[in-house]
Amino acid sequence: MSYASEQIERVLDIMARLRGPDGCPWDKSQDAASLRPYLIEEAFEVLGELDKIADGASDSDTALCEELGDLLFQIVFHARLAEEKGAFGFAEVARAIGDKIVRRHPQVFGDAPPCESDEALARQWAAIKAAERRDRTGRPSSALDGVPFAAPALMRAERLTEKASRVGFDWSGTAEVRAKLDEEIAELDEAIASGDREAIEAELGDVLFTAVNLARFVEVHPEDALRGAIGRFEARFRHVEDALAKEGKRPVDVDLATLEALWQQAKRAMRAAEAGEGDKTPSPTVSDV
Repeated sequence: MSYASEQIERVLDIMARLRGPDGCPWDKSQDAASLRPYLIEEAFEVLGELDKIADGASDSDTALCEELGDLLFQIVFHARLAEEKGAFGFAEVARAIGDKIVRRHPQVFGDAPPCESDEALARQWAAIKAAERRDRTGRPSSALDGVPFAAPALMRAERLTEKASRVGFDWSGTAEVRAKLDEEIAELDEAIASGDREAIEAELGDVLFTAVNLARFVEVHPEDALRGAIGRFEARFRHVEDALAKEGKRPVDVDLATLEALWQQAKRAMRAAEAGEGDKTPSPTVSDV
């Protein structure tokens, strides 16, 4: 037995013992519904470590290994629950994904010729998935099938428009999408001027949806872009708070002009730090404003 097989068997045995008669009361009390938040949480923990690696954090590989283990344990847990009711076990989960990946790569594991382009590869992948759904459900599939309804809205929008693009329903270039974004913002402005809450919500949704399309055309994942923007906002705001704290103040103790000035100083300091000039740029203080 290989080292990998030994470790997989070990974690399966651990899970079985936790759920056994002399196991852990908490683990024994869980079901598919109660575990759902933990599965989502662990997936986001993995994403967090991937972000750190992308930012060049030197110690994140070890942390990523740990977080991937936490996510794997959630899969092991759900497989154990299914096994207890006679549905399937971890082996069936592994077999199913192995069969699926082999089936969807006939140019690697079968006799199909190599695809000539990324577009051809995407079309082949979509055609195989459509055939799988048709065999499974007995009905023609939609080009939009396969996007989880419970997925985050930005991710769902990206995947739906990507799928639609594979069958030719798409803009011809980035300029068209950018022009569409201007059009949607103008319609949002009209809705805001009207004061109609339903219209504002609808038009704001159209703006966000078009922005997701623009992200796809410029090859940026909108979820990653927004997470980056959130991270920058949080870091800059904390920078402002720290500057005020040095003077014994809080954001509520100063006017908006002071907050804005500190915000701009924080932006400059962080940009300088990103450029390797952090030691040359002092932290902003209220006295500098």
